[in-house]
Amino acid sequence: MYIKNIALAAAALLLTASAQAEIAVTAEVGTTGVGAHLIFPMEKTLNARFGASYFQRKYNDTASTVSYTMKAKLQNIDVLFDWHLIDNSPFRLTAGVVYNGNKVSMVARQDSNGNYNINGKNYAASQVGILNGGIEYNKGAPYLGVGWGNALSTDKKWQFSADVGALWQGHPNGRLVQSGCTATSAACTQLARDVAVERVKMEADVQAYKVYPVLRAGVSYRF
Repeated sequence: MYIKNIALAAAALLLTASAQAEIAVTAEVGTTGVGAHLIFPMEKTLNARFGASYFQRKYNDTASTVSYTMKAKLQNIDVLFDWHLIDNSPFRLTAGVVYNGNKVSMVARQDSNGNYNINGKNYAASQVGILNGGIEYNKGAPYLGVGWGNALSTDKKWQFSADVGALWQGHPNGRLVQSGCTATSAACTQLARDVAVERVKMEADVQAYKVYPVLRAGVSYRF
């Protein structure tokens, strides 16, 4: 649903852009990964941007008491509007909507003794079976920020740009699933309870990321 709405908005913006004489493209890097935007004028002091960004990283970390191999993916599609308070000013206020595909997938890692520490209790990995999970956020996310650079403002073809802002991701949705327990029925029941507690703790650990900081720098070219 969110992709469809953003795609429709982008199509409308591109139709508007086709009637404009100027258009620019920006290549960027920052906390949202590597990305690009198309820029075109809407009004005298208002520009629109449509773009996407992506980054992936694999690393080891701990959430609550469980060690994991984690894979973080940053993947966003956005429609943004830049308001330059003064005509041709490089300073801008930015607002827009983002399809937020940011997520983390996790696979539990056993310690040197072949155990998992789950909710403060040691379980033999051979009895636990499979333990994995992930963290996702709201797919539709508003964005607010400020920036520097107006690729359509001067006769220069090449310009630098920067963005500082925040992406409101909302409450994290945690998933932690265990399957294939080979211990006794009572032990497997207790394991399931401890896994449920770990999921709640895992969500609490990432509460600070409800608001994701956006810092980007880029270079623009005007056609």
